[in-house]
Amino acid sequence: MKILSIQSAVAYGHVGNSAAVFPLQRIGVEVLPVYTVNFSNHTGYGAWRGPLIPPADVADVITGIEERGAFPHIDAVLSGYQGGEGIGDVIIDAVARVKAANPNAVYACDPVMGNAKSGCFVAPAIPVLLRERVVPVADIITPNQFELGFLTGTEPDTIESTLEAVDLARAMGPSTVLVTSVERPDREEGTIEMLVADDSGAWIVQTPLLPMKANGSGDVTAALFTAHYVESKDAALALERTASSVFDLLENTHRSGERELQLVESQEAYAHPRMQFTARQVR
Repeated sequence: MKILSIQSAVAYGHVGNSAAVFPLQRIGVEVLPVYTVNFSNHTGYGAWRGPLIPPADVADVITGIEERGAFPHIDAVLSGYQGGEGIGDVIIDAVARVKAANPNAVYACDPVMGNAKSGCFVAPAIPVLLRERVVPVADIITPNQFELGFLTGTEPDTIESTLEAVDLARAMGPSTVLVTSVERPDREEGTIEMLVADDSGAWIVQTPLLPMKANGSGDVTAALFTAHYVESKDAALALERTASSVFDLLENTHRSGERELQLVESQEAYAHPRMQFTARQVR
């Protein structure tokens, strides 16, 4: 499998491509990483160094990949945090060109906008760009519950309202929706859930909720789910594999006491997931 991953990169720590690439490689995926920023560290520290890469330069790198004859062999395009409006246009154009070369290729978009605790933390134009132009051309989207509500103009909290919001999102274009950080009032205390829906049904998986914030965990989740889903065509199985790997990554990170994801130390969790969680069909 080959995935063209258009995301940010950091030297210190693991977010964007610096979170997504290694887990994908560890499960046997050939990744073509294209960087949208090259920062010293993620912006959650409040200080960082390094450049935003101009959209024209990002597009130039993608064109160079195309000139090597890679596009017919790309199975998926993956994108995450979009720092500026121009990157969205570059991604949309790249997706169209990859699909022209390989009609079976899919586009997986992680529509990063914010979360329930921090609110929306991207530029005001980005949610509009994602909702009106990017999400409609995606095949797979991986919003958290907050972002799903933002995209669909709803406030999902129960399984029922989350499924209704997923249906609204799927009506926008994507056939597959993975919702992360699902928190419903009636869930078991100390747990958190992920929900996936596609043409064949909908499933939810529950894991323990760890008392920590881990920048980059959503990037790992989107990457692993995309690869597992493209390979297996089985939403429930892809959900179980992803939940197993990401939980062990987070648990290892929590135990370490470190702020950054213990990405390399957790590599066996990607290569050989324990499959300790079972997805429950909800539709």
